[in-house]
Amino acid sequence: MAGAALLGAPWVGLGCGSSGSRMNVILVILDSLRVDHVGAYGNAWTKTPTLKALAEESLWFTRAHPEAMPTIPARRAIHTGMRCFPFKDRLAEQKKAPVRGWLPIPDDQPTLAEILGDAGYTNAIVTDTWHQFASSMNFDRGFGAFYKIRGQENDPYRDPDSVSDEEMAKYLPVQPEEIRQYLANTQDRESEKDWFAPSVFIQGMEYLEQLRDNSPFFLVVDSYDPHEPWDPPEEYVSLYDPDGYDGLEPFNPRYGEDGYLTDQQLLRMRSLYAGEVTMADHWLGKFMEKAHDLGIMDNTLLVVISDHGHPLGEHGYVGKLHYALYPELTDTVLMVRHPEGKAAGERNNFYASTHDVAPTILSTLGIEQPTRMQGQDLSVFLNDKDPEPRPHFTLGYGSHFWTRDEQYVAFGDNDRKEVRLFDVLADPGERRDLAADESDRIERMFDEYVLGDAGGSLPDY
Repeated sequence: MAGAALLGAPWVGLGCGSSGSRMNVILVILDSLRVDHVGAYGNAWTKTPTLKALAEESLWFTRAHPEAMPTIPARRAIHTGMRCFPFKDRLAEQKKAPVRGWLPIPDDQPTLAEILGDAGYTNAIVTDTWHQFASSMNFDRGFGAFYKIRGQENDPYRDPDSVSDEEMAKYLPVQPEEIRQYLANTQDRESEKDWFAPSVFIQGMEYLEQLRDNSPFFLVVDSYDPHEPWDPPEEYVSLYDPDGYDGLEPFNPRYGEDGYLTDQQLLRMRSLYAGEVTMADHWLGKFMEKAHDLGIMDNTLLVVISDHGHPLGEHGYVGKLHYALYPELTDTVLMVRHPEGKAAGERNNFYASTHDVAPTILSTLGIEQPTRMQGQDLSVFLNDKDPEPRPHFTLGYGSHFWTRDEQYVAFGDNDRKEVRLFDVLADPGERRDLAADESDRIERMFDEYVLGDAGGSLPDY
């Protein structure tokens, strides 16, 4: 299930920072992690002790959102500090892309790894997020070591014909070709260590062993879990479904309305997801224990972020749908742990985002941006200073927009034919749609926030 690839020299910048006096950086990305499934953010039933402990040691943001979705646009922003929304670049390619923004990192946008490599950092990444494996996507830029763990989702890694119809009959028949491919990819598991999140963090721990003697270093640990399919070991599922389940496993959702699921199947799906979250948290904990045991965290900046969430029927939808931009999809985790304990345990309600990660890391390290990034420097909060104001926030997902200010959230299609509006102060769960009576407010939010952030217009495809 795992494969390694070293790009260029075995370690870029090897020896350049051998004194170890400069701060290291660890960036952890957790895909599809819902903020409302993390104990530190108020969840009392999902077991995430590692993230809870990290929040107590970190500056953590309660209103973090991706500037663009899904997987690839979110990661482009993380690695470059540049927005993908409003998707005005490479219009011909945008038309052919799976979703707007699902394009390689532009050649003229330096990546965080490239900038840190030029500053003498040793850079490595381990990931099972298979969408970024292709070198043409440019996520390998600046990394001396790129460890790829194959087999997630419908990655064509193993022969799907090796999975029998008898095995397939155990699963709810939704997207059967994808299920068959995933089962083929994972059929050789022998222990928990062979699951994806454990594999990612175990390789991350091996990199820590090598990197501690090559400071300063930049390590990215990018886990595709808790992305679907959700099939954690039974010990994790039983935490949330103690009575057991004897039906067809709904571990791979069909995106859209949740009416195809029975109540029991939907509850089982939520248990599988929660189990996957707890497994990822558990192995993140083992990774953090290793980093502490090696003495690395005494001189390391840690950033933990999720790219987006995943709806599980809360508003009648399952899946990361561009037209259902409710909190379970748009609200994400973002924590920044400084080795000196700056702002430890502080909650912050600034509108933080994926494109803020790179400028925040560079500023904390005292490294100049070679070109002006669009994200903001969140490290000002570590030093009890005020940031540039960000009174509202916008994000784009395909042909849909989402925007919010202190009181209202609006989202819908760019043509504004189907728009929803919610007063999140009075209705934080977004249950009462006010759009029918608040058309003027929607127009103002769209013109001032969405078009304002987009430079006055959205691209015409």
